[in-house]
Amino acid sequence: MALLGTLLKKGIRLREMMEQEYTSPFDLQKKELKELLMTASQTEFGKHYNFGHVLQGFRKGDKEFYKRFSKSIPLHTYNKIYADWWKLALQGARNVCWPGRIKYFALSSGTSEASSKYIPVTKDMTKAIQKTSVRQILSLSKYDLEPEIFQSGILMLGGSTHLNKRGSYFEGDLSGIQAARLPFWFQHFYKPGKKIAKNRDWDTKLDEIARKAGDWDIGIVVGVPAWIQILMEKIIKFHRIKNIHEIWPNLEVYVHGGVSFDPYRKGFEKLLGRPISYIETYLASEGFIAFQAYPNRRTMRLVLNNGIFYEFVPFDEKNFDAAGEIKPDAETLMIDEVEEGKDYAILLSSCAGAWRYIIGDVIKFTSLEEAEIVITGRTKHFLSLCGEHLSVDNMNKAIELVSNDFNINIPEFAVAGIPYQSLFAHHWFVGTDDKVDKKLLKEKIDEHLKVLNDDYAVERSAALREIFVDVLPVKTFYDWMESKGKVGGQNKFPRVMKNAQLDDWKNFLQTHSNGNRS
Repeated sequence: MALLGTLLKKGIRLREMMEQEYTSPFDLQKKELKELLMTASQTEFGKHYNFGHVLQGFRKGDKEFYKRFSKSIPLHTYNKIYADWWKLALQGARNVCWPGRIKYFALSSGTSEASSKYIPVTKDMTKAIQKTSVRQILSLSKYDLEPEIFQSGILMLGGSTHLNKRGSYFEGDLSGIQAARLPFWFQHFYKPGKKIAKNRDWDTKLDEIARKAGDWDIGIVVGVPAWIQILMEKIIKFHRIKNIHEIWPNLEVYVHGGVSFDPYRKGFEKLLGRPISYIETYLASEGFIAFQAYPNRRTMRLVLNNGIFYEFVPFDEKNFDAAGEIKPDAETLMIDEVEEGKDYAILLSSCAGAWRYIIGDVIKFTSLEEAEIVITGRTKHFLSLCGEHLSVDNMNKAIELVSNDFNINIPEFAVAGIPYQSLFAHHWFVGTDDKVDKKLLKEKIDEHLKVLNDDYAVERSAALREIFVDVLPVKTFYDWMESKGKVGGQNKFPRVMKNAQLDDWKNFLQTHSNGNRS
């Protein structure tokens, strides 16, 4: 049974893909917002903010609809929308921000804050994610892939499908919620299957997959890079093989997301018998936002006609404070007002009942015509102690470059800004199991960042006085995550550490006696 053939036979239409291909981003988004507002107009949120008045603006010209929308509805951080609205839905109230009662809540990975966030997952959101997933699978026809891949299975490594029942709702990772509600036609292709997917113990789950790996013909692997790499290492060790292609000869595609793949690329390729295609996705707890639509491009196309309306906030001092918090009067733009090459934080209004909600990611447009983007970081995951404006994108690229310089694998790292000699310094925690000279590593990281970021180069001769580097075993990073209860699924290690999280990390390192300052 071929995957693409099954999709087409089951009536999966290409209309939505063609609509985005041949319609302007502005027109798609205007229509999307109108549909969202109409659907939610009789919810408590819709009545409170008078969606009827906003909808009347669609009959007028000069973007009156967006003027009314942005003026009527305030910007929402998680804390604000949860306290004012989502908390009611969590308690079982109906028709709060979206019609009906919310039966599922996704627990976010929580890299920014210590506690998890509860993100509503509606039936409409689940359907939207499934439709976008199908569009991504259909886009594989653009890749030069062996036909066997479309006869093979898809291994999806996510959270447990055994969800926690909490009164009137279920909670768990979004990946677990989605896997538990897969459409029937997909069951034939899905691995590791329902039984293993229900397992809540992450280590046991990985061991079970490793044992069963030889029984499956896998063509596509989906998951967060760190955990997929760990799984492949387990499979290779268990079956005493040299590389993953000895057990999965038809493996052609790895679909990844959640974090930049660049730090993992070198270590990942050592586990393969031959090159494969890497496809990036942007699937957040709040919805399926974008996916890589073309081979040989490190960009993703925004999904503009499937349950999400986007707004973009220029990521600068005018709109965000020093801690990365959005200001109440921040400037917001529609998709026809953005510019290529500039950093923007994303606001979402969605069929899950998010309204003008900041998800914390920062993106950059690479093509306005095709609505293609790259993720450059997070609003709170950046360093600018003295004007160096160092983004996660800069950090990822520097790590990729030093990995190539020394031919080593650095799958994990984190950076902190610290006071030093009445001014400032950066403290890097670099995770690698390969031997490397810390002094040379420090010099190369610093050297690459000066080329990648002009502001950084200026401040290194002024207020940013020093760079410290600790080299740690990779296991240290995963042990810390395990101590926080954040193992597996969509969980990933934070790239920038600040305040209480940094103190906790340092205390953990001191307890484990790992690493020495260079």
